[in-house]
This record gives sequence, C-alpha cells and structure tokens, in this order.
Amino acid sequence: MNFTWDIIKAKFITSAVRGDQYPTDDLREVAFVGRSNVGKSSLINSLCRQNKLAKTSSSPGKTQTINFYELQAKAVFNGEDVRREFYLVDLPGYGFAKASRDAKTQWSGFIRTYLTSSDRLKLVCQLIDIRHPLMESDLVCFHWLISSGLPVQVVLTKSDKLSKQSVVAQHGALAKALGLDKDSVIVYSAVQNTGRLELIDKLSKAFV
Repeated sequence: MNFTWDIIKAKFITSAVRGDQYPTDDLREVAFVGRSNVGKSSLINSLCRQNKLAKTSSSPGKTQTINFYELQAKAVFNGEDVRREFYLVDLPGYGFAKASRDAKTQWSGFIRTYLTSSDRLKLVCQLIDIRHPLMESDLVCFHWLISSGLPVQVVLTKSDKLSKQSVVAQHGALAKALGLDKDSVIVYSAVQNTGRLELIDKLSKAFV
C-alpha cells in the first residue's frame, strides 16, 4: 500500500567542525550539500515548514559549519501512525566566492571527513541551481560522492525562477550532463514547495 510521509517536527541540534562535536546518539542521517547560494537554507526551511529554522543569507558561504537538525517524519499506514526520526545534516557550500584559500581547504577537509566517516549517513542530497548549466564544481562533487560509494539524490533548486518550458529543458539537460535518468532527479521550489513531498519520500525510503 502506498502512503505519504511528511515532516511534522524539526529542531536545530548543534553546529560542528570536528567529529567529537557531532551528536552521539544513533539517529540515521541525510546530508545536504551544494554550491554556495544554491538555496540550501531556503529548501530546508520549506522542507520543514519553518521559515527561520535554517538562516538564509544573500552572501554566499555564510554556512561554515556542519549543522545538525533533528527531524521527525510521519505517515499513516493501515490506520496507524508510523514515525521516523533522523538528522538532516547541512554541509557548508562548495565554491565559496569570498572565502580565503586556507578556509576553503579547511572546510573541504572536514566536509570530506564527515562524508567518509559517518556510519549513520544513509543519503546525500546534492543541490544544484536549475537556472545555470552544470558547473565544474557540481560535476566534481557528484563524481566524488559516487566514487566514495555514497548514495546520492540530485535536487534542482529555484525552479520558480524559470518558466515551465525552461524548467523542463533544464531538468533534462542537467540530468543528461550527470548521466542520470530524468525521473530520478527532483525539481524543487522553496517558494512554491514544488517537489517537497517527493523529496520527503526519498528521505524516508533511505531508512527502510
């Protein structure tokens, strides 16, 4: 039987730059990664239906720590509530336009360490701005994630900024550039909540 998951609770837990600062319980994790200013914070707020859960900024590279949010998802199955709790892990953006070389190296170092060392990580959502052609940093990140054996869900953000025709064209072009089937790539708008339930469903299925 098909049933629909939704996020019913979300709260910020902690920020970290080292493994000893990560939460110590056994909740499973999904990580969100993308270029600076890809709309990650807006998407997280849309996903959780909390406007101020993740702080948004017009300045690329504002998020410089790994931020952990505890989420609870719920579905009704055979008349009974089914709930799952997990961490949404917000990673610093890659391609920091205003960051120093030393800062870029430090950030990329602890991001890689988290991604390759967390045994609770079940899915990585890579966010890509649908308005632009695929950038080299997006392609490098995608192939690195795949080569590291990590399950990846590509999410195209800011679809409300384009016409419906342009969204269709960009959806196909970006999926092709990544070597993915178009139907496996989620199109999302944090303004219109387009793709929200589809993404929640992907997150929940990662824990089955």
